[in-house]
Amino acid sequence: MLCDICHKNQASIHVTEIISGEVKELHICDVCAQNKGMIKNNKSFGLPDFLAGLTDFGITPKDTERLDDFDLRCPKCGLSFEDFKRVGRLGCGDCYDAFKDGLAPLLRKIHGSSQHAGNIPKKTKINNKIDETINNIGDLEEQLKTAIKNEEFEDAARLRDVIRGQKKKI
Repeated sequence: MLCDICHKNQASIHVTEIISGEVKELHICDVCAQNKGMIKNNKSFGLPDFLAGLTDFGITPKDTERLDDFDLRCPKCGLSFEDFKRVGRLGCGDCYDAFKDGLAPLLRKIHGSSQHAGNIPKKTKINNKIDETINNIGDLEEQLKTAIKNEEFEDAARLRDVIRGQKKKI
């Protein structure tokens, strides 16, 4: 496949961008990638380089005017937005708040949204299930006491077995 920029060399870098369900692919040769700053000294780029390159990728003139005013520095680590664009890494957790106006368009480009919509870590899911099971056991034990008090022994036996099963799960 030929490079989408020079239309001469064989493409070796393939970038896929998905915005609002629309897929755009860009195929670039090593020479054009180096000219665009995507690779340095014939080395492939890492995630920080990729993010730094995305900060200007597809930005409209209106966005550029807005970002030119974006001259802030992080109050905690002193990193400027220009430094972030050059390096592709934030200095600390406070940078997210300090640069939120500049990071929001970048996050929308990468994820399609600036709001986190990911999965809950497995460990948290397991802890939540254990908490639910413990709460459920407490409710079942209350029902068991009521059944015994009302001399509903068949229901009490069924509840006892359910409680034992729930405790084994934990």
